[in-house]
Amino acid sequence: MTNHKTPGEVYNHQADLHATALKQLKIKKSNLGWLRLILGLAVISIIYYLFFNSSLVVWVTVAIAIAIFLSVVSIDADNNAKIAGTERLLDINNQEVAILAGDYYKREDGHNYLPEEHPYAADIDLFGRASIYQYINRCTSEQSKKSLASLLLHSSEKSSIPERQEAAKALAEHIEWRQELQSSGMATPVTLATEQRITSWLNMPAPLTHNFWKVLPHVFTTITLGVAVAYIFDWIPSAAFSFLVFIFFLVALLISAKVNTTYLALSKLGGELNTVEQQLRQVEVIPASSSLLDSYKHFLLSEKKGSGSIKELKEIIQRFDYRLNVFVFVVLNTFLLWDVRQTNSLVKWKAANGTYVPQWFSILANIEILNTLAAITFNHPGWVFPVINNAHFTFSGEDVGHPLIDEKKRVNNSFETKGTGKVSVITGSNMAGKSTFLRSIAVNLVLAQIGAPVCAKRFTFSPVKLYSSMRIADNLAENTSTFYAELKKLKSIIDQVKQHEKVFILLDEILRGTNSLDRHTGSEALIKQLIREQAVAVIATHDVELAALENEFSNAITNYHFDVQVEGEELYFDYKLKGGVCQSMNASLLMKKIGIEI
Repeated sequence: MTNHKTPGEVYNHQADLHATALKQLKIKKSNLGWLRLILGLAVISIIYYLFFNSSLVVWVTVAIAIAIFLSVVSIDADNNAKIAGTERLLDINNQEVAILAGDYYKREDGHNYLPEEHPYAADIDLFGRASIYQYINRCTSEQSKKSLASLLLHSSEKSSIPERQEAAKALAEHIEWRQELQSSGMATPVTLATEQRITSWLNMPAPLTHNFWKVLPHVFTTITLGVAVAYIFDWIPSAAFSFLVFIFFLVALLISAKVNTTYLALSKLGGELNTVEQQLRQVEVIPASSSLLDSYKHFLLSEKKGSGSIKELKEIIQRFDYRLNVFVFVVLNTFLLWDVRQTNSLVKWKAANGTYVPQWFSILANIEILNTLAAITFNHPGWVFPVINNAHFTFSGEDVGHPLIDEKKRVNNSFETKGTGKVSVITGSNMAGKSTFLRSIAVNLVLAQIGAPVCAKRFTFSPVKLYSSMRIADNLAENTSTFYAELKKLKSIIDQVKQHEKVFILLDEILRGTNSLDRHTGSEALIKQLIREQAVAVIATHDVELAALENEFSNAITNYHFDVQVEGEELYFDYKLKGGVCQSMNASLLMKKIGIEI
C-alpha cells in the first residue's frame, strides 16, 4: 500500500490536498476578477480620452491595455478550468472514502444494462441498487460503461483474463494518474451518439474532393481581398464594391450549402473531443507497464495518431463552428470561403486518420475498465487475484466472502469442487447463510472472469459459463407463474448440460412453487441427470432427504450444511459451511415466534 497507508487514509490525504488547492484557486479567481474590472475600467477610460486626444501614444496605450485585459481573461479561463478539475478530483476522493464506508447507493447502478432474461444477472444483484456494478464501476463514457456491463454479463476470453489482471496490478498504485483519467472523463462524458456521428461522417462520401476545390479558396480570397483593397484606396466606387461583395456572398452561400451535411455531422462536438484528446494524451504518458498497457501506448505513439490528431480534428470543428455566429459566418465566407477551407481540412484529416478512430474509442473504453479493476485492487489489498486452471472443472476458494458485505460483518467460507459429474448439496435452516454463500461463489467467479481481484484469501478456477436459479419472480404481463418461470430457467440450464457445455450451476431451493412430493421427486431426478451428463453444480435446499443421494452416488455427491444453534427461544447463526447433513432446523421456532401455535 502507498506509504503503508490504508486506502481510506490515502483518499483522505488526497482530498485534503485538493481542498487546499481549491481554496487557493478560488482566491486567485477573486483576485483575477478584481483585476479584470480594473483593466476594463481603464480601457473604457482611455477610449473615452481618445475623443479628446488622438495621439499615437494614447492609441498604443489602448492597444497595450486591451492586450493585458485579454491576457488576464485567458488566465482567468485557465484558472476556472483548474477549479473545475480540482472540484472533480475532490469529489472522486470523497466518493472513494464513502464507498469504503459502504455508502455507494447513490452511484449509477447500471439497471438499464440488466437483461430481461439472463443465466445469472438477476440472481446475484449484478445491476441495480446495492449491486456489483454500482460498487465497482469507475467508468465515465457510455462506451466503457456498456463494455464493463458486457464483461459482467458474459464470460471473457480465457487469454484476456491474465492481461487484465497484470494491467490492474500495474495501475493500482498510480492513484493520481487514474484519478486524472477519471476526472477528464467526467468533464464532458463521451457518448455513443458522438462516436456514431463521427463513424457516420467517416463513412460519408467526402464533398469537394476535386482539386478545383483545393485551389478555389486561394483564388477566391485573392480576388475578394483585392477588391477590398481597391475600395479602401478609392480605386473603385462604393456602389461597385457593394455589388461585388453581394456577388461574393451569393457565391459563398451556394458553396456553403454543399458542405452543410458535413457540418451537421460534426458540429458542437468540441467538448467530447476535448475529453477524448485529454484521455488519449494520458494513455500516451501512462506511468505503469504491462503487456496490455504497453500495447495501447505503443499504438498511439508509434503511429503518432493519438491525442495530436484528435486535437487537430477538434480545432477544425471549432473553426467550422464560427459559422454559428451570423456576422462571422457572412464575413469569413464572403471573403475567405471559410466553409470550403474547413471542409478541405476535414477531407485531409479523414484520409490521414479515419482508420484509427475505432481503435481510439476502443482503447479509451478498455483503459477505463482497467481503471475500474485497478480501483478494486487498490481499495481491497486483502483480496487476491485468482489463478486460472485450464482443466475443466476446478473451483477452489479459501476464505471466500461476498464483496458487498462489510468486512467487519462478513463471514468467509472455504469451498472446493474438482472434476465433472459433481454435485454439492447444501442443506440448512432458514437464514443460516445458504443463499449468501451461493451468491458469494457466483459474484467472485464473475469478478475472476473479468480479470478483477476477488474477495478471498486464495482462489483457483476454471473459466466457465455460469448458470443459476436463485431468485425467481412471476410475470403478470406474460401471465407467467413463479413455478413456470423457474421451469423456463431450469430448461435453459438443462439444454446447456445436454450439449455438454462447460457450465457451473448454482441452484437455490429449486421447484419451490410446487407441492413437497413433486418438489422432492423433481429435484432428485434433476440431480441424477446432472451427474449423468457430467455437469457441475452446487444446490442449496431445505430438503434434507436429498442428502441421502450421497449413499447412492458417493463419488459424485458431497454434502455440506449451515446450521443454527438454539438457546431457549433464541437463534444463533455462525454462517460457517460445514461438512455433512444439517441436523438442526429453525422453521418451527420462527413460526412460533410470530404467533403460530405449534
